[in-house]
Amino acid sequence: MEEKLKKFAQRYMEIEQLLSSPEILSDREQSNKLAKELSDLKPFYLAFNEYATILKEINEVAGVLKEKHEKEFLEMALSESNHLETRKNDLEARVKKMITGEDKDAGRDVILEIRQGTGGDEAGLFAADLYRMYTKYADNKGWKVELMSINTNEAGGVKEVIFGVKGRDAFKVLKFESGVHRVQRVPVTEAQGRVHTSTATVAVLVEPEAVDLVIEPKDLRIDTYRSSGPGGQHMQKTDSAVRITHLPTNTVVACQDERSQIKNKAKAMRILRARILETKIEAESKRLSSARKVQIGTGDRSEKIRTYNFPDRRVTDHRINFTSHQLEAILEGSLNELSEAIIKAEEEKKNERS
Repeated sequence: MEEKLKKFAQRYMEIEQLLSSPEILSDREQSNKLAKELSDLKPFYLAFNEYATILKEINEVAGVLKEKHEKEFLEMALSESNHLETRKNDLEARVKKMITGEDKDAGRDVILEIRQGTGGDEAGLFAADLYRMYTKYADNKGWKVELMSINTNEAGGVKEVIFGVKGRDAFKVLKFESGVHRVQRVPVTEAQGRVHTSTATVAVLVEPEAVDLVIEPKDLRIDTYRSSGPGGQHMQKTDSAVRITHLPTNTVVACQDERSQIKNKAKAMRILRARILETKIEAESKRLSSARKVQIGTGDRSEKIRTYNFPDRRVTDHRINFTSHQLEAILEGSLNELSEAIIKAEEEKKNERS
């Protein structure tokens, strides 16, 4: 453990030196990349210093215990030794989680994208149900939800909705929601009472920080146009809607929900950054295929992860073979039992691998 932490600490100090170099500071892309790495390594650097201090104190107490002292003094030294060993074991467990990546993005905010899949209007209604489920869950957790973009259909469903979630452990919990969600129920438009199967896709993107990603202005094409959605006469008379295209990746984001063009542009840029970062992370994860094997699912939005069966009042997560018959409660935002089961299953997989 000490050797692993030492390597991280050495790299941390090396980057600190590099970032003071005029040559690096003049290269914006390189300096941002190194700043991101420095930020990621800081917890390891602090852990190395803490670990070194604990080991030093353990050796000092061990020396005291070898000497002849009064019984009461030795008992105090023994108690201190046990306390230091507990601290050492706790720190090693924490570092182990950091190395496996468990804590890397756990505290980050997220952007969720929900889209209707197969099933026509019923799929849109299901997408709206999922949006309501997540917003209620966020409210239960004390998280803040920010609607960024929504596109509805004539039946009152959702073609696409994008929203941000800010709060403690938001990414740690919600990252497992990426994938295809399937619903089996009788649609409101079905006259003969037959059960239909429809789907909606969910993508959970980490909200990028400034050092995560550098986007050059020259790589963007920004178009403005009049909103076609609700908003009254003001939105119809001004080019408040914004479409941003990232030319190198051909990633396109449009926002039209705000009356202000500036606000729409700001939201579109946040979504764009999140999508580009997700693409980079996904490409890196595919290269590190062994790491993906220990995940509960791949996080791929094409993977069927869960079925909501209304006739049986059943919700089944296919990745961990978890079934709950509390369908109504889950759709009302009571996702804790399901989320905890998934997190526990992932931890068990990681422990098996290590």
